[in-house]
Amino acid sequence: MASGIFLLLDDIAVLADDVAVSSKIATQKTAAILGDDLAVNAQKATGFEQSRELAVIWAITKGSLKNKAIILPVAFLLTAIAPTLITIILVFGALFLLYEGVEKIEEYLFHKENQENHEELLNSTPETILEIEKQKIKSAILTDFILSIEIVVIALAAVAVKPFMIQVSSTVIVALIATFGVYGLVAMIVRMDNVGFYLIDKKHQKSGLLLISAMPKLIKMLAFVGTFAMILVGGGILVHKVEYLHNHQIDALPALLNDILVGFVIGIIVLLVVKIFKR
Repeated sequence: MASGIFLLLDDIAVLADDVAVSSKIATQKTAAILGDDLAVNAQKATGFEQSRELAVIWAITKGSLKNKAIILPVAFLLTAIAPTLITIILVFGALFLLYEGVEKIEEYLFHKENQENHEELLNSTPETILEIEKQKIKSAILTDFILSIEIVVIALAAVAVKPFMIQVSSTVIVALIATFGVYGLVAMIVRMDNVGFYLIDKKHQKSGLLLISAMPKLIKMLAFVGTFAMILVGGGILVHKVEYLHNHQIDALPALLNDILVGFVIGIIVLLVVKIFKR
């Protein structure tokens, strides 16, 4: 009896260790998209009154959890009955990431939509500000849905050779990190200025001013890193999943540059196609 209990505990320990290792691998594979998720939502959660910032982040977090509740069962079902569809979803998700990344670059170079939206929010009346807030939350949740698909599928692909229960456990862990980890960091970032003002009140002038001035710079840096990450991840997925692209890499370039080059070129093509259809 006692020996059976010890064997059971040993099996549980081995399973937990396998899940931990698999979760680490899956998290590393999805790190770039998690970084982009952080950058996107840090931008979308700023520009509100300070009293509303945490409420907005919490609303997006709940939407993100609902997204995961829809995506995870579907992904596990497809893995069990139609694994080929996972690759197809991964490729289409990569195209979306590349479109988003190149569109951000185009907006930065040729448009000032983000500034105009920020001014619109600041100049709004109390009657319209709630509607603008709802629109930004919906936009953030939709973006989270797409990124969540990519995160879940990439996490599953990273542990595809593992037993099914380990795939499920490690992917759920990554999904939870993608929600609570990302939005917890977003909350910390958007409240940096509050901490700065608190430090100033406590006579820590330099530290407080440093945090206040660092917040917008940090958000801009995250936006740049997030855009770069989307192009890198999208290009990498296509290079590894599309045989033609995999066989026609430029041997003289490192794999990282190949992924970026493929991602940027295909991103431009996807952006042009979308613009043509919109017209």
